Amino acid sequence: MRWPAADRLAQFGRFALIGVVNTGTFYLCYLPLHRWLPYFSAFTLAYLASMVGSFFLNTYFTYRTRPSWRKFAFFPLTQLTNYLAQSAGLYLLVSGAGLNSTIAPLLAAAGAVPFTYLVSRRILLPRPREETVP
Repeated sequence: MRWPAADRLAQFGRFALIGVVNTGTFYLCYLPLHRWLPYFSAFTLAYLASMVGSFFLNTYFTYRTRPSWRKFAFFPLTQLTNYLAQSAGLYLLVSGAGLNSTIAPLLAAAGAVPFTYLVSRRILLPRPREETVP
């Protein structure tokens, strides 16, 4: 099933909005953890804490589909993609560019959005069945 461009754009807009909410949740976890832990450890724990909420928000709001155990089992692949993209960005921004480790996670998160959208869309939306020709 092909989605009209306007539907895909609206879907991406919802995905981005959920991303803002999820990033806020992540950041509210990251800041207190960053006081007691090295930045990368705080990043990882905050990331894991925000992942479950992201699954439910994306299934219900972004893609308007039902959550299932199967989708939940594969959802970490979207998060792994996001985590790897954000981790690389975080490392480059802090260690390479010398950016403050309090601000760098926000910029790294923004850069990971397109990659995460494509993978999550693939996992959370049902695949169209191939039409058979009689």
